Amino acid sequence: MVYKEILSAGTTSPDIPEEIQDVLHRYQDVFPEELPEGLPPLRGIEYQIDFLLGAPLPNRPAYRINPEEAKELEKQVADLMSKGYVWESPSPCAVPVLLVPKKDGTCRMCVDYRAINNITIKYCHPIPRLDDMLDEISGSTVFLKIDLKIGYHQIRMKEGDK
Repeated sequence: MVYKEILSAGTTSPDIPEEIQDVLHRYQDVFPEELPEGLPPLRGIEYQIDFLLGAPLPNRPAYRINPEEAKELEKQVADLMSKGYVWESPSPCAVPVLLVPKKDGTCRMCVDYRAINNITIKYCHPIPRLDDMLDEISGSTVFLKIDLKIGYHQIRMKEGDK
């Protein structure tokens, strides 16, 4: 079963069998429209960012944007700040942001972290072997692929690295 988008309550799609639509409507709370507000709870695992020794922190100028983009950028930042996802940083490091148009006509805010990535120590963790992952799902007959919108926001940053 491959399901591309979440149906809102009361809508039906001819491409999706009615049995599956019933399940999707019954478990709509699993597919939130918005991310939850605030930070995730502390779980004992935190992301940590380490820089190369002696590397200067980047302080890049902002990209040029037109007045409409500036208003949209301010609106998106204010929205993220009101939800508690971002806040004013005391860091001397600055990176530029830009707005990229999406297919639906709205804009996505993108942060250019390339300068910081260049001075960040890369920690390599081996990815699981495909054979091992397939062994874990052996015997399964139904497979469901869900885009977990909030998966990226499940682990907090280490206090000094925010």
